Amino acid sequence: MSTLLITGANRGIGLELVRQYLEAGNRVYACCRQPDSASDLASLASKSTGNLSIHQMDVSDEQSIKACAKALSGTAIDVLINNAGIMGGEHQSFGNASLDDWLHTIQVNTIGPFRVAESFKPHLEAAEAPKLITISSQVGASTFTMPGIYAYASSKAAVNKVMQTLASEWQTTGICVGLMHPGWVKTDMGGSEADITPQESAEGIRRVIEKMTFKDSGKFFKWNGDIHPW
Repeated sequence: MSTLLITGANRGIGLELVRQYLEAGNRVYACCRQPDSASDLASLASKSTGNLSIHQMDVSDEQSIKACAKALSGTAIDVLINNAGIMGGEHQSFGNASLDDWLHTIQVNTIGPFRVAESFKPHLEAAEAPKLITISSQVGASTFTMPGIYAYASSKAAVNKVMQTLASEWQTTGICVGLMHPGWVKTDMGGSEADITPQESAEGIRRVIEKMTFKDSGKFFKWNGDIHPW
């Protein structure tokens, strides 16, 4: 049994990861901004025989992240999945970009995962072969171009570089730092025309994480196990 912490766990890919890891017999700490309204998580928790607990965390709020880390002080986390993220709003095209929305997107998608890594480093170091995984996107790669989403694309490109740098700095810690493109997924963010379901994405992500070793630290994977050029 492994112990996992998953952010943005109340819907989409995050919720499905929680579901699948629980079904596999693991211990999961599920984090989201508003636990009181996370009805799907609550339903899973009621059936989990104690293997799932729900915790408040807003990754755009440093104090919220620190409070969650303090509440879980002394807990060894085998896998931490930075899944929380936002699309960035409707106003992020050239000539119609909202600076406030852009800054908030960077706060959530880029700085948030970095702050989570800072606060939960002791929890990861307490595990035997810990992994810090950040859900990124293919649009964060310089090899992929999609018009009209400046805020989202730049935030994902930035978090890729942040995690690559972190992987280099953490070479002596034993913590494997990985990036993951989850596929184009049929969620509220991905839309109904996307390629794969949350179930397929989560299954692929789990397989990739399971196979990752420390020598893979700093790599950007696709959900199917391929390396994503970026």
